Amino acid sequence: MGPLRSISRRHLLRSSACGFGLMGLQSLLAEEGHADPLAAKPPHFAARAKRVIFLFMHGGPSQVDTFDPKPRLTLDHGKPLPFKRPLTFAEGSTGNLLKSPWQFRQHGQSGIPISELFPNVARFADDLCVLRSMVGDSVAHGGAVLQLHTGSNTFTRPSMGSWVVYGLGTENRNLPAFLTLKPGLSHGGAKNWSSGFLPASYQGTAVGHGGVKIDDLTEPIEHLKNTGLSAEQQRYELDMIQKMNRASTERWQQDSELDARIQAFELAFRMQTEAPEAFDISKETEATKKLYGLDGPESRDFGWQCLMARRLAERDVRFIQINHEYGPGNEVGWDAHSELIRLHTRTALQVDRPIAGLLEDLKSRGLLKDTLVVWGGEFGRTPIAQAGDGRDHNPYGYSMWMAGAGVKPGTTYGATDEFGYYAVEDRMHINDLHATILHILGLNHERLTYPYGGRAFRLTDVAGKVATKILA
Repeated sequence: MGPLRSISRRHLLRSSACGFGLMGLQSLLAEEGHADPLAAKPPHFAARAKRVIFLFMHGGPSQVDTFDPKPRLTLDHGKPLPFKRPLTFAEGSTGNLLKSPWQFRQHGQSGIPISELFPNVARFADDLCVLRSMVGDSVAHGGAVLQLHTGSNTFTRPSMGSWVVYGLGTENRNLPAFLTLKPGLSHGGAKNWSSGFLPASYQGTAVGHGGVKIDDLTEPIEHLKNTGLSAEQQRYELDMIQKMNRASTERWQQDSELDARIQAFELAFRMQTEAPEAFDISKETEATKKLYGLDGPESRDFGWQCLMARRLAERDVRFIQINHEYGPGNEVGWDAHSELIRLHTRTALQVDRPIAGLLEDLKSRGLLKDTLVVWGGEFGRTPIAQAGDGRDHNPYGYSMWMAGAGVKPGTTYGATDEFGYYAVEDRMHINDLHATILHILGLNHERLTYPYGGRAFRLTDVAGKVATKILA
């Protein structure tokens, strides 16, 4: 040991005072849950839902062919649009009014009209709250997808799931709080599940991507188990790594990326016990697998995602996103600029049984009462034709739906004009959608803020109104 270094009394007092102060601050932060960024936090007020399952339909389903019937559109089929059309994605290739090739029928006691594209989802009409007046700000996929996921169509911002985890934490420390299954790599890619300027601990965990087959996802789950070392040996190794990580943090400065790495190491260690079981569907009954459409080649992929959403909801994952993405056998998703009948028929067939299976399973297990299910794409489609038998992008008035905790079942909200182009009643901007989702989770969107760049940011930026009419 080297010679003792003499220090002044003033230096000693200053150092020890800072040390005692930091100890007090650490205790205070621990009490408030900041020492563990993923610790469960109380909502701002009584929550209607504990978790969210977001069913993302990449490409933009057509509202006038799914959940928003327009008799006038049928009557005036082939006629010119009787008003000036707004900015479109493909400005020069649009034509006259195009009626829906699918019939709508009323379903359930509520009588909500649903297209024949969704015969299985239609069985749950009395559980749906159909939002017919959605509005976004971008006619292009990139900006529209980014805005749906982050609230901004131009800047990189924290994703909706990250804000939810930041506000509420997690009730299961053995699985990620925010999981996105098979997300797309286009139109923003990882920005759509990133934590942005929030601490990195709140970012989403992606399982595969849209181009990966589900067999390639399920087989490697066993590799989460470390068969070469005992749990005690792994714990010792991890403790040594974490000791070095924390020493770096203390020596230099607080680093959210390093903090997230520390959290990730710990989560990976804990996941060895729960993740393999959570992702192993082999013990599910054949009846359950059939309920989700795993017996059909066209619905097997999305069916697996929906079944996983239920399994993750059972395990208290806070925000679960499943994605109907561009990929093999579904090259354009819902983006039917041409061949509307063929493409929308195919995509609906891929998701209809799985979504209905998810709703039925959640209900039978009592999970729908505290789970909010949200369905929709980044925009809708035009009531006028494109390339003969397709539809262009339409962010000016389109449909999404919610089901489960917090919303009035068997209802519709808002309306588009008689052709289905513009939202004209109870317009619901994406900022309003986000504000409403947060409200259902017990979070005030104006209070859920984070300081960055000299001001307080929030998911809804400087806008957003809760759609109180849809609240149960």
